[in-house]
Amino acid sequence: MSMAMASEPRYPKIFVEIASQNPLALVAAVREALRLAHVRRSEISEFSDEAFASDSPQDITQVCKQWVRLQSKNLN
Repeated sequence: MSMAMASEPRYPKIFVEIASQNPLALVAAVREALRLAHVRRSEISEFSDEAFASDSPQDITQVCKQWVRLQSKNLN
């Protein structure tokens, strides 16, 4: 069933390194990664709309995870 694939992001080959806890920086990084991967502008706009419609930083992170793979950067 397709439910098993629910955890797979829309663009599983795109990795974004989380270098900040600022949710707006995360959205910007995902948008840039999508752009560099030549994703259509309409899809990047769809991502942005979903992310900015979120109510909390955690929700924004979840939207980002639905689109790309996130990797934490060691900030130490």
